[in-house]
Amino acid sequence: MSSVPDHLPRRLAGPPLARSTLDRAAQLRTDPVWLAEAWSRAKVLVVDDGRALVAGDRLVLLDAEHAPAGERLFMGVDPGGTPYFAVPAELPPGRADDLARPYGIRDVGHILSSFEAGLLMTAVALANWHHRHLYSPASGKPTSVTSGGWVRVDDEGVEMWPRTDPAIIVLVHDGVPGEEGACLLGSNAAWSRGRVGDLPRYSCLAGFVEPGESAEQTLVREVAEEVGISVTDLQYVASQPWPYPGSLMLGFHALADPDEQLNPDPNEISDARWFTRPEIRAAAAGDPDAGFGIANPSSIAHFLIMSWLNAD
Repeated sequence: MSSVPDHLPRRLAGPPLARSTLDRAAQLRTDPVWLAEAWSRAKVLVVDDGRALVAGDRLVLLDAEHAPAGERLFMGVDPGGTPYFAVPAELPPGRADDLARPYGIRDVGHILSSFEAGLLMTAVALANWHHRHLYSPASGKPTSVTSGGWVRVDDEGVEMWPRTDPAIIVLVHDGVPGEEGACLLGSNAAWSRGRVGDLPRYSCLAGFVEPGESAEQTLVREVAEEVGISVTDLQYVASQPWPYPGSLMLGFHALADPDEQLNPDPNEISDARWFTRPEIRAAAAGDPDAGFGIANPSSIAHFLIMSWLNAD
């Protein structure tokens, strides 16, 4: 097992999963001689169905000689030149003495170092993409991995590259400062894990950018479709990758009138309501008397909510 080098920063301002310090070294992906040599001294992260082994607040990284068989996906190098690879495979058993357990990004993304958070995000995103593109959508023929895991190619030489789907996510609020200010959150009807313990979970509104739309147009449309109100004063805040299965979340704040009638789409939103700052503060602190929970700390939704909560 290896840990992140001590000289790498552990926290950057912004969403927890938008702080990667990984050098992706893209210029090395097409050098098979270098990749073969790099593998022999690499640190390897094994991922399986979006999860990796974590011990405490550190990823379990294997030496190449102990890595399982599987596709070798080159992720990048650290400042000391150590290469890092991901291998999609069954997770190795954790040692009893290190208490390693399998966790996903939602569970541990916010407690990992900036470097290791970047490793886990990259590994899961690449593994998801490879799993969905075993065959060419153009020819239907099997594809194989090349360029260190950043390209798939069929036997006719047709190449495919990882894609990222843009989506917006927005914290709608009333613009009122202080404790009387309120924000609008919804509980998604599709959440399979839509509760925090025994409490319903509420989060920001979100949706994918459709062809021909800007992010701002998507925001206005999604809010109108999901809860039936209009928004103004759109303010871009930050972005964060989210490999479920391969998205880039573009985070905004926007204003709306709490007196406007909410009309949630039951196919999308099981419930939507306005919450005051004291209510959000209690939920963020895990107070069961709040009666609800908010998005988990690894998400950009949590970052958007907390940035509004702590605003002057």
